[in-house]
Amino acid sequence: MFTLVGAPRDRRTALFAGACAAAGLAPPRVVAWTDVLRGAELAIVPGAPLRIDSPGEDAEVDALLRGPGEPARVGGGARWYASFTAALERVAAAAARVGARPLADVDEIAVMCDKRRCHARLRAAGVTVPEGLGSVGGYADLRARMAAAGLHQVFVKPAHGSSASGVVALRVAPGGRVRAVTSAAPAGAGYANALRVRTYEREAEVARLIDLLAPDGLHVERWLPKAAQGGRVLDLRVVVIAGEPTHVVVRTSRSPLTNLHLGGVRGSVPAVRDALGAAGWARALDTCARAAACFPGSLMVGVDLLVEIGWRRVVVGEVNAFGDLLPGITGLPGTWAAGLDTYAAQVRAALAAPLAGGVR
Repeated sequence: MFTLVGAPRDRRTALFAGACAAAGLAPPRVVAWTDVLRGAELAIVPGAPLRIDSPGEDAEVDALLRGPGEPARVGGGARWYASFTAALERVAAAAARVGARPLADVDEIAVMCDKRRCHARLRAAGVTVPEGLGSVGGYADLRARMAAAGLHQVFVKPAHGSSASGVVALRVAPGGRVRAVTSAAPAGAGYANALRVRTYEREAEVARLIDLLAPDGLHVERWLPKAAQGGRVLDLRVVVIAGEPTHVVVRTSRSPLTNLHLGGVRGSVPAVRDALGAAGWARALDTCARAAACFPGSLMVGVDLLVEIGWRRVVVGEVNAFGDLLPGITGLPGTWAAGLDTYAAQVRAALAAPLAGGVR
């Protein structure tokens, strides 16, 4: 039996439970994030694999992590991160007391949930990531750093954000005219995430948003021109399990933000493979494997891989601790995960691999 730290009513929990059932296992024992965050005693199955899943979008969990407020609001990432990493430590301590076998190292999860730390780790290992601008204190500082670096377009990302929350694709044209694309919409005194991408062209509006996000910490990187498919720019989400890239989704969009919940649509994996060519495809998967190797204590990571225009260069945008929600996607042909979804593949890998301290 697995233990699952997650949200009891979350789709991820149901999918993982289904994978356990398909493998002939008992349902996982679910430890709710609300219990972890409130300091309750955690009923972790002794000696069994322990999966730590995303806190999800539960309003009660969000309030425990960020404080009271509208769950869709933008901001509060620093408080979220401090609360979440403290909770991860409680989970790790509880697991150690009963000899449970974590599927992911909590320190690695913490690094993946901080874009600045994640990029630094990847860069130190020789994995190519977009050029970064370092710590940015606000909009004026951002513009000054862009000018000094000779950059006219960047992605501005909350250091601890997910699902493109608060992400701004900013372009500065000759003469200083700005254009910012984001899913953040004005809401009261701040901003909230919307399911529609919008564009801001008034500099005062852009500055207000960046200045609101800055106190929580920003990660700013060069906006690389992406390859396109059918007139839509694309990137790849590649799930790496037990060191091997097993599942791929192509995410395409007419906006710079390719997230599927923001109007992005799935593209063709075979078409991308053909465009890259055999050597390019192999190089892309190897890049994802090398990124995953930076997190050797984690059975699964989701790598966001950027394919630059021209199809000759790939760059790692992010590594996600909870990047396996790819419903309907089965493993790549020719891999051991062929025919298995991401959850079934992880169950199989977890039962076959020694965990807690290094899965590879």
